[in-house]
Amino acid sequence: MIPKEVLKKVKRIEIQTRGLVNDVFSGEYHSVFKGRGMEFAEVREYQPGDDIRTIDWNVTARMGHPFVKIFEEERELTVMLIVDVSSSGEFGTISQMKGEIAAEICALLAFSAIKNNDKVGLIIFSDHVEKYVAPKKGKSHVLRVIRELLYHKPEGHQTNISEALEYFSRVTRRRAVVFLVSDFISSGYEKGLQIANKKHDIVTISITDPREQSLPDVGFIELEDAETGETILVDTGSMDIREDFAMRSNEQVIKRQKLFKSMNVDSIEINTHESYIEPLIRFFRMRAKRFR
Repeated sequence: MIPKEVLKKVKRIEIQTRGLVNDVFSGEYHSVFKGRGMEFAEVREYQPGDDIRTIDWNVTARMGHPFVKIFEEERELTVMLIVDVSSSGEFGTISQMKGEIAAEICALLAFSAIKNNDKVGLIIFSDHVEKYVAPKKGKSHVLRVIRELLYHKPEGHQTNISEALEYFSRVTRRRAVVFLVSDFISSGYEKGLQIANKKHDIVTISITDPREQSLPDVGFIELEDAETGETILVDTGSMDIREDFAMRSNEQVIKRQKLFKSMNVDSIEINTHESYIEPLIRFFRMRAKRFR
Protein backbone atom coordinates (compact mmCIF):
# COMPACT_ATOMS: atom_id res chain seq x y z
CA MET A 1 0.00 0.00 0.00
CA ILE A 2 1.50 3.32 -1.08
CA PRO A 3 1.44 5.89 1.76
CA LYS A 4 -0.87 8.88 1.33
CA GLU A 5 2.04 11.32 1.62
CA VAL A 6 3.70 9.70 -1.40
CA LEU A 7 0.49 9.97 -3.44
CA LYS A 8 0.23 13.63 -2.42
CA LYS A 9 3.82 14.21 -3.59
CA VAL A 10 3.05 12.54 -6.90
CA LYS A 11 0.01 14.78 -7.41
CA ARG A 12 1.99 17.87 -6.42
CA ILE A 13 4.75 17.03 -8.90
CA GLU A 14 2.21 16.32 -11.64
CA ILE A 15 0.54 19.70 -11.13
CA GLN A 16 3.89 21.48 -10.81
CA THR A 17 5.29 20.03 -14.04
CA ARG A 18 2.10 20.21 -16.14
CA GLY A 19 2.39 23.92 -16.87
CA LEU A 20 6.10 23.72 -17.60
CA VAL A 21 5.59 20.83 -20.01
CA ASN A 22 2.74 22.56 -21.84
CA ASP A 23 4.36 25.99 -22.00
CA VAL A 24 8.06 25.24 -22.41
CA PHE A 25 9.44 21.75 -22.49
CA SER A 26 7.14 19.83 -24.80
CA GLY A 27 8.08 21.81 -27.90
CA GLU A 28 11.72 22.10 -26.89
CA TYR A 29 11.88 18.37 -26.23
CA HIS A 30 10.42 17.53 -29.62
CA SER A 31 12.86 19.77 -31.45
CA VAL A 32 16.02 18.35 -29.89
CA PHE A 33 15.22 14.64 -29.61
CA LYS A 34 14.59 13.27 -33.05
CA GLY A 35 12.81 10.06 -33.96
CA ARG A 36 14.41 6.97 -35.44
CA GLY A 37 14.38 8.35 -38.97
CA MET A 38 12.03 9.17 -41.82
CA GLU A 39 9.23 6.94 -43.01
CA PHE A 40 7.22 7.08 -46.24
CA ALA A 41 3.87 8.87 -45.87
CA GLU A 42 2.40 9.48 -49.37
CA VAL A 43 3.05 10.69 -52.90
CA ARG A 44 1.94 13.96 -54.47
CA GLU A 45 2.42 15.75 -57.76
CA TYR A 46 5.80 17.35 -58.34
CA GLN A 47 5.98 21.08 -57.60
CA PRO A 48 8.70 23.53 -58.70
CA GLY A 49 11.46 23.50 -56.11
CA ASP A 50 10.98 19.86 -55.05
CA ASP A 51 14.14 17.78 -54.75
CA ILE A 52 14.31 15.63 -57.89
CA ARG A 53 15.82 12.85 -55.76
CA THR A 54 12.38 12.34 -54.17
CA ILE A 55 10.65 11.60 -57.50
CA ASP A 56 8.76 8.30 -57.43
CA TRP A 57 9.59 6.97 -60.87
CA ASN A 58 7.08 4.09 -60.75
CA VAL A 59 4.13 6.41 -60.04
CA THR A 60 5.49 8.97 -62.48
CA ALA A 61 5.59 6.34 -65.23
CA ARG A 62 2.01 5.22 -64.53
CA MET A 63 0.54 8.74 -64.29
CA GLY A 64 2.50 10.27 -67.15
CA HIS A 65 3.77 13.27 -65.13
CA PRO A 66 6.11 13.63 -62.11
CA PHE A 67 5.17 12.58 -58.58
CA VAL A 68 7.37 12.84 -55.49
CA LYS A 69 7.53 10.82 -52.29
CA ILE A 70 6.66 12.56 -49.01
CA PHE A 71 8.37 11.39 -45.85
CA GLU A 72 7.54 12.07 -42.22
CA GLU A 73 9.66 11.77 -39.12
CA GLU A 74 9.16 8.42 -37.39
CA ARG A 75 8.61 10.09 -34.06
CA GLU A 76 8.37 7.35 -31.47
CA LEU A 77 11.34 7.29 -29.10
CA THR A 78 12.25 5.29 -26.05
CA VAL A 79 13.32 7.48 -23.14
CA MET A 80 15.16 5.78 -20.28
CA LEU A 81 15.62 7.42 -16.90
CA ILE A 82 18.60 5.89 -15.09
CA VAL A 83 18.49 7.28 -11.57
CA ASP A 84 21.02 7.05 -8.73
CA VAL A 85 19.37 6.41 -5.33
CA SER A 86 22.55 5.90 -3.30
CA SER A 87 22.78 7.41 0.19
CA SER A 88 24.48 10.59 -1.02
CA GLY A 89 21.17 11.55 -2.62
CA GLU A 90 19.76 12.01 0.88
CA PHE A 91 21.73 15.21 1.23
CA GLY A 92 20.67 18.79 0.82
CA THR A 93 21.42 21.95 2.77
CA ILE A 94 19.03 24.42 1.14
CA SER A 95 15.39 23.38 0.71
CA GLN A 96 15.41 19.97 -0.98
CA MET A 97 17.43 16.78 -0.98
CA LYS A 98 19.29 15.85 -4.15
CA GLY A 99 17.05 12.80 -4.53
CA GLU A 100 13.89 14.90 -4.39
CA ILE A 101 15.18 17.21 -7.10
CA ALA A 102 16.11 14.18 -9.21
CA ALA A 103 12.52 12.88 -8.96
CA GLU A 104 11.07 16.24 -10.05
CA ILE A 105 13.43 16.51 -13.01
CA CYS A 106 12.57 12.96 -14.09
CA ALA A 107 8.86 13.79 -13.85
CA LEU A 108 9.33 16.84 -16.08
CA LEU A 109 11.24 14.83 -18.67
CA ALA A 110 8.78 11.91 -18.53
CA PHE A 111 5.70 14.12 -19.03
CA SER A 112 7.47 15.86 -21.93
CA ALA A 113 8.16 12.45 -23.47
CA ILE A 114 4.60 11.13 -23.28
CA LYS A 115 3.22 14.41 -24.63
CA ASN A 116 5.28 13.59 -27.72
CA ASN A 117 3.94 10.01 -27.74
CA ASP A 118 7.26 8.49 -26.65
CA LYS A 119 7.83 5.58 -24.31
CA VAL A 120 9.37 6.07 -20.87
CA GLY A 121 11.32 3.49 -18.85
CA LEU A 122 13.13 3.58 -15.52
CA ILE A 123 16.20 2.03 -13.95
CA ILE A 124 16.84 2.73 -10.26
CA PHE A 125 20.32 1.88 -9.02
CA SER A 126 22.71 2.24 -6.09
CA ASP A 127 25.68 -0.11 -5.90
CA HIS A 128 23.50 -2.48 -7.94
CA VAL A 129 20.37 -2.22 -10.08
CA GLU A 130 17.40 -2.16 -7.70
CA LYS A 131 14.41 -1.60 -9.97
CA TYR A 132 13.58 -1.83 -13.65
CA VAL A 133 10.37 -0.49 -15.19
CA ALA A 134 10.01 -1.40 -18.87
CA PRO A 135 9.31 1.49 -21.27
CA LYS A 136 5.65 2.21 -21.97
CA LYS A 137 3.46 5.10 -23.07
CA GLY A 138 0.75 7.01 -21.26
CA LYS A 139 0.09 9.21 -18.27
CA SER A 140 -0.73 6.35 -15.90
CA HIS A 141 2.62 4.76 -16.67
CA VAL A 142 4.50 8.02 -16.01
CA LEU A 143 2.69 8.40 -12.70
CA ARG A 144 3.86 4.90 -11.82
CA VAL A 145 7.44 5.88 -12.68
CA ILE A 146 7.20 8.90 -10.36
CA ARG A 147 5.69 6.77 -7.58
CA GLU A 148 8.55 4.30 -7.92
CA LEU A 149 11.10 7.11 -7.58
CA LEU A 150 9.41 8.58 -4.51
CA TYR A 151 8.38 5.34 -2.78
CA HIS A 152 11.45 3.24 -3.44
CA LYS A 153 13.52 2.37 -0.35
CA PRO A 154 17.15 1.97 -1.44
CA GLU A 155 18.88 -1.25 -0.49
CA GLY A 156 22.44 -0.18 -1.31
CA HIS A 157 24.33 2.82 0.00
CA GLN A 158 27.06 3.33 -2.59
CA THR A 159 27.07 4.09 -6.33
CA ASN A 160 27.90 1.81 -9.26
CA ILE A 161 27.15 3.68 -12.46
CA SER A 162 29.01 1.13 -14.56
CA GLU A 163 26.72 -1.73 -13.49
CA ALA A 164 23.63 0.38 -14.20
CA LEU A 165 24.84 1.14 -17.72
CA GLU A 166 25.72 -2.50 -18.38
CA TYR A 167 22.26 -3.58 -17.24
CA PHE A 168 20.65 -0.93 -19.44
CA SER A 169 22.62 -2.14 -22.47
CA ARG A 170 21.41 -5.71 -21.86
CA VAL A 171 17.71 -4.88 -21.57
CA THR A 172 17.50 -2.18 -24.27
CA ARG A 173 17.86 -3.28 -27.87
CA ARG A 174 16.61 -0.22 -29.73
CA ARG A 175 18.32 3.14 -29.69
CA ALA A 176 17.10 5.25 -26.77
CA VAL A 177 17.43 8.71 -25.29
CA VAL A 178 18.98 8.18 -21.85
CA PHE A 179 18.95 10.61 -18.94
CA LEU A 180 21.55 9.45 -16.41
CA VAL A 181 20.74 11.26 -13.16
CA SER A 182 23.34 11.13 -10.39
CA ASP A 183 25.74 13.16 -8.26
CA PHE A 184 28.47 11.07 -9.92
CA ILE A 185 30.20 10.22 -6.64
CA SER A 186 31.53 7.14 -8.35
CA SER A 187 34.45 5.94 -10.43
CA GLY A 188 35.22 3.34 -13.05
CA TYR A 189 32.18 4.09 -15.21
CA GLU A 190 34.06 5.64 -18.12
CA LYS A 191 34.14 2.51 -20.31
CA GLY A 192 30.47 1.69 -19.70
CA LEU A 193 29.46 5.24 -20.56
CA GLN A 194 31.54 5.22 -23.73
CA ILE A 195 30.01 1.91 -24.91
CA ALA A 196 26.43 3.01 -24.18
CA ASN A 197 26.94 6.37 -25.87
CA LYS A 198 27.98 4.72 -29.15
CA LYS A 199 24.46 3.33 -29.61
CA HIS A 200 22.28 5.63 -27.51
CA ASP A 201 21.81 9.37 -26.97
CA ILE A 202 23.17 9.83 -23.44
CA VAL A 203 22.50 12.97 -21.40
CA THR A 204 24.02 13.19 -17.93
CA ILE A 205 22.32 15.24 -15.22
CA SER A 206 24.71 15.98 -12.34
CA ILE A 207 23.10 17.13 -9.09
CA THR A 208 25.28 18.75 -6.44
CA ASP A 209 24.84 20.76 -3.24
CA PRO A 210 26.77 23.93 -2.27
CA ARG A 211 28.16 22.20 0.84
CA GLU A 212 29.79 19.61 -1.39
CA GLN A 213 31.75 22.41 -3.04
CA SER A 214 32.66 24.67 -0.12
CA LEU A 215 32.72 24.55 3.68
CA PRO A 216 31.36 27.27 5.98
CA ASP A 217 33.55 28.72 8.69
CA VAL A 218 31.86 27.12 11.74
CA GLY A 219 34.80 25.65 13.64
CA PHE A 220 35.22 21.92 14.21
CA ILE A 221 32.57 19.73 12.55
CA GLU A 222 32.27 16.01 11.97
CA LEU A 223 31.70 15.05 8.35
CA GLU A 224 30.24 11.69 7.40
CA ASP A 225 30.45 10.05 4.00
CA ALA A 226 26.83 9.07 3.34
CA GLU A 227 27.84 6.15 1.12
CA THR A 228 30.63 4.59 3.20
CA GLY A 229 29.72 5.78 6.69
CA GLU A 230 33.28 7.01 7.24
CA THR A 231 33.54 10.05 9.52
CA ILE A 232 36.23 12.68 9.85
CA LEU A 233 36.70 15.68 12.14
CA VAL A 234 37.39 18.88 10.19
CA ASP A 235 38.44 22.31 11.43
CA THR A 236 36.44 24.59 9.14
CA GLY A 237 37.95 27.58 10.92
CA SER A 238 41.15 26.92 8.95
CA MET A 239 41.21 28.89 5.71
CA ASP A 240 43.74 26.44 4.25
CA ILE A 241 41.38 23.53 4.88
CA ARG A 242 38.40 25.37 3.38
CA GLU A 243 40.41 26.39 0.31
CA ASP A 244 41.79 22.88 -0.15
CA PHE A 245 38.27 21.40 0.12
CA ALA A 246 36.92 23.87 -2.45
CA MET A 247 39.84 23.25 -4.81
CA ARG A 248 39.45 19.47 -4.66
CA SER A 249 35.70 19.71 -5.21
CA ASN A 250 36.17 22.02 -8.18
CA GLU A 251 38.78 19.68 -9.67
CA GLN A 252 36.31 16.80 -9.50
CA VAL A 253 33.66 18.83 -11.32
CA ILE A 254 36.11 19.93 -14.03
CA LYS A 255 37.38 16.35 -14.44
CA ARG A 256 33.83 15.06 -14.86
CA GLN A 257 32.91 17.77 -17.36
CA LYS A 258 36.06 17.13 -19.41
CA LEU A 259 35.25 13.41 -19.47
CA PHE A 260 31.74 13.99 -20.80
CA LYS A 261 33.00 16.46 -23.38
CA SER A 262 35.70 14.06 -24.59
CA MET A 263 33.00 11.41 -25.18
CA ASN A 264 30.55 13.86 -26.81
CA VAL A 265 28.10 13.21 -24.00
CA ASP A 266 25.74 16.09 -23.32
CA SER A 267 25.64 17.14 -19.67
CA ILE A 268 23.46 19.30 -17.44
CA GLU A 269 24.72 20.69 -14.12
CA ILE A 270 22.08 21.13 -11.40
CA ASN A 271 22.74 22.71 -8.00
CA THR A 272 20.29 22.35 -5.11
CA HIS A 273 20.45 26.06 -4.23
CA GLU A 274 19.23 27.09 -7.70
CA SER A 275 16.16 26.36 -9.81
CA TYR A 276 16.67 23.37 -12.10
CA ILE A 277 14.39 24.95 -14.71
CA GLU A 278 16.96 27.37 -16.15
CA PRO A 279 19.73 24.77 -16.67
CA LEU A 280 17.24 22.49 -18.43
CA ILE A 281 16.02 25.29 -20.68
CA ARG A 282 19.62 26.26 -21.54
CA PHE A 283 20.34 22.65 -22.42
CA PHE A 284 17.32 22.34 -24.72
CA ARG A 285 18.13 25.61 -26.47
CA MET A 286 21.77 24.63 -26.90
CA ARG A 287 20.77 21.35 -28.52
CA ALA A 288 18.14 23.05 -30.67
CA LYS A 289 20.81 25.36 -32.14
CA ARG A 290 23.09 22.40 -32.80
CA PHE A 291 20.46 20.49 -34.76
CA ARG A 292 19.18 23.36 -36.87
